[in-house]
Amino acid sequence: MGDSPIPEGISSLLDTDLYKLTMQCAVLKYFPDVEVTYGFTNRTPDMKLSRQAYKWLLEQMERLENITITPDEIDFLQKSCPYFNDAYLSYLRNFRLKPSQQLQIKFTPDDSTNDDDTAVGVLEYAVSGLWVETILYEIPLLALTSEAYFKFCDTDWNHNGQEEKAYAKGMTLLEHGCIFSEFGSRRRRDYHTHDLVMKGLCRAAEDAQQKGFPGKFSGTSNVHFAMKYSVAPVGTVAHEWYMGIAAYTNDYENANEMGLRYWLGCFGEGVLGVALTDTFGTPAFLEAFSKPIPDYTTPSRGLEATFPSSAATTEINTPESLADIKPPISAPSHHTPKQAPQKTYAQVFTGIRQDSGDPKNFVKLVREFYDKQGITEKKVIVFSDSLKVDNCLEYKAISEQAGFQPTFGVGTFFTNDFTKLSTNAKSIPLNIVIKIASAGGRPAVKLSDNLGKNTGDKQLVQEVKRRLGYVESVWEDGNEATRWGKKGD
Repeated sequence: MGDSPIPEGISSLLDTDLYKLTMQCAVLKYFPDVEVTYGFTNRTPDMKLSRQAYKWLLEQMERLENITITPDEIDFLQKSCPYFNDAYLSYLRNFRLKPSQQLQIKFTPDDSTNDDDTAVGVLEYAVSGLWVETILYEIPLLALTSEAYFKFCDTDWNHNGQEEKAYAKGMTLLEHGCIFSEFGSRRRRDYHTHDLVMKGLCRAAEDAQQKGFPGKFSGTSNVHFAMKYSVAPVGTVAHEWYMGIAAYTNDYENANEMGLRYWLGCFGEGVLGVALTDTFGTPAFLEAFSKPIPDYTTPSRGLEATFPSSAATTEINTPESLADIKPPISAPSHHTPKQAPQKTYAQVFTGIRQDSGDPKNFVKLVREFYDKQGITEKKVIVFSDSLKVDNCLEYKAISEQAGFQPTFGVGTFFTNDFTKLSTNAKSIPLNIVIKIASAGGRPAVKLSDNLGKNTGDKQLVQEVKRRLGYVESVWEDGNEATRWGKKGD
């Protein structure tokens, strides 16, 4: 008998990043009726898909409609993610993606007269529907698009050595004391590559522990692989959370603070405590981060967990008792303390995530911020922007010197690091993203800390920049079209 066929496509609802589930849980509680759209961007536009790849993707979209969560997967979430309330887990048990109703794929060949399967062209996705339902399309669509490209368009590679390569990278990071997780779901070469990488990293973690290396493999953002390999699912929140709130409310001035407040209201203090800073520029975020937490926000249990506000009230002025959140938009942005001064978001959150711009400038900026706030406890910085091993070692030294605990979410460098068989040159990954494009009928935008990552309606981007006093910045190493190399390298 021959070897089992290599699995392809998506077969589990949990084959996604944890932050999609945490955000879905929060959206179910506060924004269950909000309609959204999503847009697809290929930041490497010269890397085009073929009609054959497009046809395969259509087949994979049909398969998504048949995926359901299993009892074993629910059990895993209950044990590994205790912050998910009963109402959300009940919702997941009956959840189905509906691509035939919510997803459109369009293929436009470069040569309109060429109807051959090898014809290449521009691929477009249009996703629309309830936010709470469509939020789970992003990771599967990106993973499938990457898989289609390397299945039909760039086939000059194979899986040989992928487990060993991941093992070597993991050992280097662990030997140098890095705390890191695997973040490569979105742009993986294919499912099998992801599986091989996880095998290599888990083996490295075991060997490093025996050798007494100081680093730690903390888990994976992919919930399916966390379950398969008995490691922790890691992650908190994505730009989408702040972008959706800002678009729905049209209150960009308070969107960061609302996002933080609703997050605490859903999950409470002490869990999922890493905040993402750069949706509308880190300076604007830090202004919100310094504010005191209002007196109305605590996670509720049972059926009430899905309500915008519960019947509970409190007179106690601590984040642990954060009472009930008011419905979106009408919740006050400020409060009057009744007793001792309230803690700020910066005090309560464990740390922050750096995902765009110059990491060195970021470390300096947030060090100055925490010092100004009088916060002396060691905070975490999660680095997650296009990391390689050398980056991790460099940023570790910089952030430790500044008094932070660095951790690293390494993605594409783990799950899409290949060379061409014919030339031994770099096989360049696709740099593709899917971002929320509108919420409640209003366009959504992201400003980032680097010009190359700005997304959304150009006119609105300029308007939001004016409203927030956003200062434009360009990081010389942040060219999104060549982050992972360019053809000919």
